[in-house]
Amino acid sequence: MTFVVTESCIRCKYTDCVDVCPVDAFREGANFLVIDPDDCIDCAVCVPECPVNAIYAEEDVPAKQQGFIALNAELAPQWKTITKTKAGLPDADEWAKVEHKLTELKR
Repeated sequence: MTFVVTESCIRCKYTDCVDVCPVDAFREGANFLVIDPDDCIDCAVCVPECPVNAIYAEEDVPAKQQGFIALNAELAPQWKTITKTKAGLPDADEWAKVEHKLTELKR
């Protein structure tokens, strides 16, 4: 099992989760974070840190978000590791409650 970043993170990209990750499993894209399933040790310390509740255990990913399991695995090798908290995107608070944001994802 691994943890998965889901749609709520798109266009928010709060990075509170990355500071607590003991194995540096987070990867950073332009407007989204992913967790590298090969590096994740299933510790769950990142889950309560996410202000938009975007992180789930793989087995708990909501049905409508199942595609994010494969998306995290696909993008993780392509994106650089992020290990320190950065400011969220400038309009993150506006996007935090928006649903159906997959088309907004910048690869």
